[in-house]
Amino acid sequence: MNVHSPGGAVLLASVVSGAWLQANIERVVVADVRWYLDGRSGRAAYEAGHIPGAVFVELDGDLSGPPSRSGGRHPLPAPEDFAAAVGEAGIGDGRAVVAYDDAGGMVAGRLWWMLRSVGESAAVLDGGLAAWPGPLSTEYPEVIPAHFTPRPWPREAFVTIEEVDRLRRANGTVVIDARSSERYVGEPNAIDSRFGHIPGAVSAPCAANLATDGTLRGREALREMYAGAGVDGDI
Repeated sequence: MNVHSPGGAVLLASVVSGAWLQANIERVVVADVRWYLDGRSGRAAYEAGHIPGAVFVELDGDLSGPPSRSGGRHPLPAPEDFAAAVGEAGIGDGRAVVAYDDAGGMVAGRLWWMLRSVGESAAVLDGGLAAWPGPLSTEYPEVIPAHFTPRPWPREAFVTIEEVDRLRRANGTVVIDARSSERYVGEPNAIDSRFGHIPGAVSAPCAANLATDGTLRGREALREMYAGAGVDGDI
């Protein structure tokens, strides 16, 4: 579902279908946010075929600050750096964005969250690239840079590692580990510098959010799954 304001802006639901995107593609910026844990190039995947008109937004360079021991692999970038990066991609103030990947929304969801957290309209393409009903393109679109106003990341939208350490000890707080179950239990891998999970965290792999066709499972199924992980509340 989407709602159009009287001024013509597109206010998006959190998730849109491939059919909706195809019918409304001229009204939104489409962002390809493919990135791979195994080191494959998201840009190479974009160049091999993407939704026509989509711009490529890079997780490492555009949506993250420099990695560090304290900040982790993908810390939030400075608001000014984020604004410059998305502006160069043609994403300006008040411009609705539909983000997609081919990883169940794991990467596209980051751009969705970042835009939503500063008051912009954004959605994730349900089912990712595979849900696009039309042909793909290998052409780079003509991008007109746009102005995106830098805004501080809202403090209530995230927690620090110190706060996680405090909250995990408190009654009523559930810490979710959305990585694969193999990484949760600490099987050696080439991704994590330390194996295992935060003490007290429960495993709820993000891949379990998806149905067999790669789209999000229904609300009731998700509510039941997360209730089993100790999450109490509406989904």
